[in-house]
Amino acid sequence: MNLIRLDSADDPRVADYTQLTDTALRRRREPAEGMYIAESSKVLRRAIAAGHTPRSFFLTDKWLDDLRDVIDRFPDVPVFIGTPDVLEAITGFHLHRGAMAAMHRPAPRSAEEVLAGARRVAVLEDIVDHTNVGAIFRSAAAMGMDAVLLSPQCADPLYRRSIRVSMGTVFQIPWARLPEWPAGLAVLGSQGFTTAALELTDDAITLDELERRTFDRLALVLGTEGAGVQPQTLERVDLTVMIPMRAGVDSLNVAAASAVAFWACRPD
Repeated sequence: MNLIRLDSADDPRVADYTQLTDTALRRRREPAEGMYIAESSKVLRRAIAAGHTPRSFFLTDKWLDDLRDVIDRFPDVPVFIGTPDVLEAITGFHLHRGAMAAMHRPAPRSAEEVLAGARRVAVLEDIVDHTNVGAIFRSAAAMGMDAVLLSPQCADPLYRRSIRVSMGTVFQIPWARLPEWPAGLAVLGSQGFTTAALELTDDAITLDELERRTFDRLALVLGTEGAGVQPQTLERVDLTVMIPMRAGVDSLNVAAASAVAFWACRPD
């Protein structure tokens, strides 16, 4: 075990863990450096189970025994140990879960690769809230969606908050980022998918009606928080779908709507 005890927040060897609360900085830095942060022992274990490789571990003493079996699999990877105060001074927040790891980011997949064999796909258009992205991935995994596609401006599923909210399911469901939008939707048509945007339009069918129809391959498009699916995207999809509402409520949060839609459209 390559154990390194931290006595100061100024140690240059823990640069991966500095300024974790600066969202704008981390969104630029982590993909550019080919890394991401896995926070909590459960998430860390799920990342490694998915075949991802750690750059280093970062934890308090009390988590060492709990994670020893994982750490022993990577004897050359640094294990940074420190008191809660020292670790908080480095990261900028208190580590309630006591452990994290800097992970090597896996190579990007193509849309064609993640669509191979898929029957149900979620497509996220410009959803920028990391909490929503994580929640959608968790619902997608739970409700039997086979893959997720992202528009170029969509938030990073491997950002720390997205991973945490998803409970690590971002490692379990294949995903890819489309290089163009909305032109990138054409890959779905070429693969035999019917595309349905979750949006309230004059010609939208209800989710109940969509559920009654038979689709071999179906892709559900979810729009950005607030504005919904863009008009230019609606011109390219095959259908628009609405969730019937009661009591004067006109919409759900995109993460909540995704769970409802994924459940209704799950394959037989």
